[in-house]
Amino acid sequence: MEDSFLHKGLRKKLVDEIRRKGIKTEEVLEAIGKIPRHSFMDSSFITFAYKDQAFPIAAGQTISQPYTVAFQTELLQVNKRDKILEIGTGSGYQTAVLLELGAAVFSVERFRELYLKAKSTLSELGYRPQLFYGDGYQGLPTYGPFDRILITAAAPAIPEQLLDQLKTGGRLVAPVGGTASQKMILVEKTAENNYITSEHGYFIFVPMVKGKE
Repeated sequence: MEDSFLHKGLRKKLVDEIRRKGIKTEEVLEAIGKIPRHSFMDSSFITFAYKDQAFPIAAGQTISQPYTVAFQTELLQVNKRDKILEIGTGSGYQTAVLLELGAAVFSVERFRELYLKAKSTLSELGYRPQLFYGDGYQGLPTYGPFDRILITAAAPAIPEQLLDQLKTGGRLVAPVGGTASQKMILVEKTAENNYITSEHGYFIFVPMVKGKE
């Protein structure tokens, strides 16, 4: 898909907007500025690609608001070569942001339609994550432990299986709560079975569901 001067100009405006909203990490802002978000959306939504809004994708899911993507990523504090488990590949846009930051990304998607589409889109753009079609509640125990874990759907509680796959010294970010809204939770694993949890505002995500479709 073409990435025109118009698209690049709109991305610059988007970066300026989310910077004004409070995102400070320059590497995160640079990643948002590089990635052609319109490539991750249906053609009917291309005119909305650089608005700071969430929009529908296939399987009744959404591509997250760019500010929300940036907020979660900033809270995660990604370092180069971090091994990251992402629960909920969705469109693949958040995956691309993590890859732009130099991380090795292992991403799980429960909807086969989204898994296949994200795999195709990311490959076309030259990104090489490890993508898995499976149940996010289980994580990827055979590939762990992970430096960072990012959940991109609303969990009623953080699954114990995922906490077990987080390295000591690692960080997990997840929206936790009911369907109306969720608190953004940061979990820092300070020792085996010892965690520090903090809350970082309210957001709205689609629900995290067990199993795969």
